[in-house]
Amino acid sequence: MELHIMPSLAGRIGVISATHGLLRPEALEALAGVRHILHAGDIGNPDHLDVLARIAPVTAIRGNIDRGPWAEALPETATLTIGSLRIHMIHDRKELQGDPGKGGWNVVLSGHSHRPGIEDAGKTLWLNPGAAGPRRFRLPITLAFLWEEAGRPRAAIHPLPV
Repeated sequence: MELHIMPSLAGRIGVISATHGLLRPEALEALAGVRHILHAGDIGNPDHLDVLARIAPVTAIRGNIDRGPWAEALPETATLTIGSLRIHMIHDRKELQGDPGKGGWNVVLSGHSHRPGIEDAGKTLWLNPGAAGPRRFRLPITLAFLWEEAGRPRAAIHPLPV
């Protein structure tokens, strides 16, 4: 069994998706103190991006339920570098065009499925934080944390106590 100790909140990136217009207080509490917040789409309410921005800088992409002028201002994908992490964000992983290695991405972040998951595929960490909004079927309510450790991306799924 491999043990990973998460760095302090200040070193972590908060990752959230599928809020669908419900920004839970438990999610805000869990994200307090992170250095950056990534929202992988299905935001549902543009005001929620402002609320998240009071915690830390936010990078958000548009999900399939995000409609209207506010949503059209959001990109469908985003690529950014935070520390040594080169992160590519796409709402639906199935729509990914291109090779993460060729794009220089060591993290691919997606949402859409509401299923939390971390897959370490050698040079690329695939992360889906799950859904932090309304419960869908019997899936858990989660978000995730992302950080760099020994030159590699690491992540943890964080269940929300709801």
